[in-house]
Amino acid sequence: MNSTSPRTYHLSGRFWIESPQGMFLGQGRVTLLERIREHGSISAAARSMKMSYRQAWEQVNAMNSHSPAPLVSSATGGRGGGGASLTETGERAVSLFQEVRRDFDDFLTQRSASLRL
Repeated sequence: MNSTSPRTYHLSGRFWIESPQGMFLGQGRVTLLERIREHGSISAAARSMKMSYRQAWEQVNAMNSHSPAPLVSSATGGRGGGGASLTETGERAVSLFQEVRRDFDDFLTQRSASLRL
């Protein structure tokens, strides 16, 4: 048994928000929403994350169906081009997730300070 120096431990973890239908928001989905906001397009957001358009669209569709109002609004392509943007509900969902993430990180940091064996 090595008792020469105490070990320091820290907590780490992940969380997600669920609806009655299952997983609603996690870090990956929030990153996708942020990239849609940044790029104005689901396909560009997907490319920036090295994700297929189909996977991104399925994620957006799942989030929209778990929410009382859509998080992403999209227009089909064509002459003027398509595009996508976050709705007001989408912006609130991103803000809520980020707020909970800060609280979660603060809890992990605070609780880690008292971990002793």
